[in-house]
Amino acid sequence: MHSPAGPPVSPPAPQHAANVPAAAAPAPSIAELFLAFAAISLSGFGGVLAWARRIMVQRRRWFTAEEFNEAFALCAFLPGGNMVNFAVIFGARMRGPLGALAAMAGLLGPPMVLIIFVGALYAHYGDLPALRRVLIGVAAAAAGLMLATVAKMARPLFKNRAVVAPVIAVTTFAAIGILHWPLPLVLLVIVPVSIGAAFCDDGMRR
Repeated sequence: MHSPAGPPVSPPAPQHAANVPAAAAPAPSIAELFLAFAAISLSGFGGVLAWARRIMVQRRRWFTAEEFNEAFALCAFLPGGNMVNFAVIFGARMRGPLGALAAMAGLLGPPMVLIIFVGALYAHYGDLPALRRVLIGVAAAAAGLMLATVAKMARPLFKNRAVVAPVIAVTTFAAIGILHWPLPLVLLVIVPVSIGAAFCDDGMRR
């Protein structure tokens, strides 16, 4: 007597597409770097950080959220404008020195032309009460845009380092923004603490 064959084994179901991370986009060309940073500069009313993150991370997928945070953190500690530093670093990483020049030209060229025109208009009409009310409204919108971007940039901190990184971020904000302690002294303390915490966290994971 032959034992009856068991039920057929079905092949394992493929993973759902939502569980598969999106593939990184290929490195941009020189022209794409210039056009991307020109779009960032012309769209960044109230600051270009929000638009830089949206284009780099969400639309083009040239950076992950973590990579964007790391690059921008480095730019914040370097002398000079944060976004100018970011354009140079990003362009050099993608296409070398020519990429850095293209990104910086896209970031600085179009706004320079626009601000010369707007500055001439403001010199003639800046004292109008209606224009002052418009500028107050724009300032409020810019503050809200910056807060929304900060909230998005903080998400990887809560995701990857559950306690240490958010505590360091909140402590730094409180020391500089609320207590008004000198920035160099705060950085002198908080930077070594942050680096040590990152090394300890990496060692625990291994």
